[in-house]
Amino acid sequence: MPLTFTLDPAITATLRDDILDLWTDVSNAGGSVGFVPPVTREQIRPELVRHFVQMAEGRTRLLVGLDEAGRVAATAFLTRNSHRLMAHWVWLYTVMVHPRHQGRGYGRDLLDAVADAARGLDGVESIRLSCRGGHGLERFYASCGYKEVGRVPDAIRVAPDDDRDEVLMLLPLG
Repeated sequence: MPLTFTLDPAITATLRDDILDLWTDVSNAGGSVGFVPPVTREQIRPELVRHFVQMAEGRTRLLVGLDEAGRVAATAFLTRNSHRLMAHWVWLYTVMVHPRHQGRGYGRDLLDAVADAARGLDGVESIRLSCRGGHGLERFYASCGYKEVGRVPDAIRVAPDDDRDEVLMLLPLG
């Protein structure tokens, strides 16, 4: 059953907790979303609060995908550039699909919904993201239309002696 996507939902205590649970579960399942397992909700909470602050400032938009039971199954954050010469593209951050939904095509559905949301933003022509190398994420994003436009070797240190490339990807919206 497809997810139902909402851009900029009202942030309630329930939604906040559901996103925090999603982020924790994705991280602990090995997802590349800014943390290395094992991680707790309390370790993730400050980063979620930073995202919410950026939303309150009007710099970041939240896209939430709900499953058939109305639970948060997927999220992504779109962030505008503050530099006036780069206002024609947005950053895509914290792209997550709950591990219980893996293999159902929800990641592709989420990225399609992200592209639709970005097309609705005034003056936005493309989406940029960076992902952690070593997990095949760049192949997944490429299969969804993103192009690799840069790579910084060993930019992400997930553990001692475990450095990963930062892969920069771009999706033109034209």
